[in-house]
This record gives sequence, structure tokens and C-alpha cells, in this order.
Amino acid sequence: MKKYNKKSGNYVNIATYLKRMARCMPYKKAVITPDGRKQGRVSYSHLTFRQLEQESDHMAHGLINAGVKSGTRTILMVKPSLDFFILIFSLFKIGAIPVVVDPGMGIKRMLSCLKESRPEAFIGIPLAHMVRKFFPGYFKTVKIWVTVGRRWFWGGYTHSYLKQVNQKPFQMAATRQDDTAAILFTTGSTGPAKGAVYSHGNFDAQLKHIKSHLGISTDEIDLSTFPLFALFWPALGITAVIPDMDPTKPAHVNPKKIIEAINNHGVTNMFASPALLNRVGRYGVENRIKLPSLKRVISAGAPVSPVIIERFKCLLNEDAEIHTPYGATEAVPIISIKSDEILSETRKLSEQGHGVCVGRPINDLMIRTIKISDDPIEEWSDELIVDDGQIGEITVKGDHVTKQYFERPEADALSKIRQGDEIWHRMGDLGRIDEKGRFWFCGRKSHRVITAEKTLYSVCCESIFNNHPGVFRSALVGVGKRFHQKPVICIELEPEYKKQDQKKIKSELIDLGGKNTLTKDINTILFHNSFPVDIRHNSKIFREKLAVWAEKKR
Repeated sequence: MKKYNKKSGNYVNIATYLKRMARCMPYKKAVITPDGRKQGRVSYSHLTFRQLEQESDHMAHGLINAGVKSGTRTILMVKPSLDFFILIFSLFKIGAIPVVVDPGMGIKRMLSCLKESRPEAFIGIPLAHMVRKFFPGYFKTVKIWVTVGRRWFWGGYTHSYLKQVNQKPFQMAATRQDDTAAILFTTGSTGPAKGAVYSHGNFDAQLKHIKSHLGISTDEIDLSTFPLFALFWPALGITAVIPDMDPTKPAHVNPKKIIEAINNHGVTNMFASPALLNRVGRYGVENRIKLPSLKRVISAGAPVSPVIIERFKCLLNEDAEIHTPYGATEAVPIISIKSDEILSETRKLSEQGHGVCVGRPINDLMIRTIKISDDPIEEWSDELIVDDGQIGEITVKGDHVTKQYFERPEADALSKIRQGDEIWHRMGDLGRIDEKGRFWFCGRKSHRVITAEKTLYSVCCESIFNNHPGVFRSALVGVGKRFHQKPVICIELEPEYKKQDQKKIKSELIDLGGKNTLTKDINTILFHNSFPVDIRHNSKIFREKLAVWAEKKR
């Protein structure tokens, strides 16, 4: 691949943003990470933009020396840290392809994803190398090993050695818009995890959409509780603060540590899953906490309950907003709405079974709802589009939408629709458009329950039962044969209701459901102690697992 030439103007690479920020604001902190505690206070380490630029240059030289080159698929298994940022930007500079998999999805599923990507290099902490030594069959294609930390009985290079190889500036690869930048695996919450192929053009478009939609500026400080999202902020000149938490368990985060990080650094922007927002919000309300520096909160990964939004709003100043953008690993963000509109208007409709309003298209993206089908669609036709108000599958076309999965032609056939040289991505979600041009999410396509009489949509039905004060969350599942399924509502109660009379609560829920035409035929209620949820955000309900459980219980 050609080397970067700043005069050519035909290159696209997220690392060029870092280079620009290092030049414009060299001494501003780019990344801040916790570094232990002393006398009850947390201490921090940081890199300025100049330091992050220089150290990623040095690491790029070292990786090149180790054999990593443009196009090298490289597993990156490093915890959120300064080293993570240095390594990811060095890989982008080389033109190598980071392969990122959620370690929390379970060893077997993670290994299957890693094997599927046919990696050629492996960069990981010692624990990650232990895993690959125990399961060598999954890493037969890997030729280059790098340990971040202490190298034990395995071979390869150490991270500390590579960053000392060459201390000169690195000449970046001249990557183009359609060149592969990374492979990011989905969580596999509704099927096998798939590797979404991100091009450098996709990342570049994401940065521009996020910046323009949020109106974010370089004088802001971000707290990202999801590591991959944190990657965007240094590229935009925003300080990224990494919280003291296990990113695979946001639902069990220590609220004190999140609040501590916000107040220690004057955080203005925060990304958090609904599960984390719920936990911190509960603690904040109970202890009358205020977070005056926060002016923007972004919550995504699953539908965000208005109750959670309302609770967390109590911690913020009146002019602060909670944004709930909608998207997927393959296309994010594409739609968004603010908390004020949710709490003042759409909440009431959601509680009546209209679904969850996710807002309007970001920056005039092309988003359409099409006829519901489980079959592949080869070519786009406007005849696929359903009328406004009618429930259909949400599809999107745009410059930050990924065009394919890594060597998964069967998944491409089910999720991508061609329109000339462009691609429409099928989100696998069902929704409708209202008279104000807003999209309402009604549930996953695979989660609809088809009875002999009608089709029930998960999110719409669940919202009726969620009105009960004792319900933390509910899940609609179908048991029995397709097209003749019996609808069942699974209920996870609020902690304080779990010891109460469940027969009485069940009777109240059946009465509640009977008053709405959507749910009047649902008369089977099952209580589940703790729903199975996704690892990434701890918020998406694994309804497939609940369906198997319900089949045994009924």
C-alpha cells in the first residue's frame, strides 16, 4: 500500500484526525485512565494528544518490525487503557486490520469468532495469551505474537520492546475510503456473532455524523463506559476518561466510581448502556447526588425505559439532555431522540403499546421501513416500502453503513439489499413511522410471536405489562410451532417485589393486559428471577433463551 501523502488528498484514515489534534492542541489531555488508589483517592495516568501521536508512531514502527503490515488482520485483546489507544491508532496508521471481539460473550463463542476472522497477528494481555495456549487450534493462522505486559512461557514480542524499536515519526499508510479498517463482531444476541467489515470511509463518516449531530466541541470531556465508543473522542479532539469498571459488566458497576470520575474531571459527555444508567441513577437519586458538569448523556444498546431516563434526569441540570440514539454494530448511529421529547410526549404513547420512539433520522440519512420477510432480498425496489404508520422492517443506506460481513455470504444475503453500487442494510428490527417523521421501534423481527390469529410484536406488548410498578422488565416469547405459537409474558420483578405474593401480582398483570387490545389474549405469565442479557450492554434480553425456559415451564 502507498504511504500517506498529505498533498494527495485521496486518503481516509481515522488516525489522520489524531495527527491534526496533536498539531493543534499538543498539550491537551487525550486519554485519562485510573491508576490505582492511595489514601482512598484514585490516581490517574494520561497521554496528551502529542504523546498519543508520538507513542502510536513508535508502536507502528515496532509492529512493522515484527511483521505486521497493511492488511494484516490483528486480534486486539487489551483492556481499556492507555496502551489500548496507542495500539489501535498504531494499527490504523499501518493500515492493519484490528479484529475486535467481546471477551464477555463466552470463551467458545469468542474463539469461534477469532478463528473465523483468520487472524495473522495477535496482540493481547497475558490472560489472553493463556487462552490461546489452551486452545491452539483456533489460532493456526497467527504468525505474530505480541504480549502487552509480562511475557511468560510463550514466545513472540513484548509490547515494551516494540515501542523502543524506532522513535522516529511514522509515515502513515495512504488508506482509501473502501479499504478495510477493522472487523468488529456483533454480540450475537439474536443469532451467531458476525464480523462487520468497517472501511476507513465508514469510520470517517461516523465521526462526522456524531460530531455534527451532537454539536460536540473540542473543549469537552467524555466518560465512555463502552471502550470502542471511547475511540472516537480523541479523534475529535475530546478528552476521553476511562472509568474504573469492568466494561463487560455495566449492570454491576460501582456507582460511586462512575460519579467520582465525572466529578474529578468535570465530565461533560457520557456514554452509558441503559443498565449502567439505571444503576447509577438509582444510587444518585437515593443519595441526592447532582452531576452539574454533565450536559449530555448518550444511552444506547437497547431500548431505554422512560423510568430510567426520568430517574437519571434528576441528577442533571435542567438544560442537560439524555440522547438515546438507535443503531447496530453494522450501522450506528442512524436515528436519535432527546429525553425532553420522550418524557413530555412519546412516553405516554409507549405505555399504551405504540412501541419505543427512537426519533428521527440523523443528518437526513436514508431510512425506510419495508415489508416484513425472513427471506433474502437481492435488489432494492420502492415497492418494498410500506406506508407510514404500518409496521415493517427498518432499513438504512448511508456512508457509515457497513456493506458486508467478513466471509459470511449467507448473512450478507439476509441483511444486505443492493441498489446499483449502493447497499441497504436490513436492521432486523421492526418499526413504523408516525405522522411527525419519527421512528417507533416495535421489537426484533426474530422476536415477533405469530399465533393462529395474529402477529404480536415484543416491545409493544411488553410495554403494557411494564406499567405495573412491580415489573422491572418483561419479555414476550412464543412457545409451540411457528404460526401457531402461544404467547407468554416472562416477568422480572423489581427487587422489593420479589418477596410479595406472586399470585396476586400475576392476577394484576393479567387484568392489566386484558384492558389493551394488543395483549388481551395473553393469559400466561411466568416469573423469572433474572433475565439472560447481552454481555456488551447488559440490556438486550435474550428472548430465545427465555423461550426455551418458558417451553419447559408451561
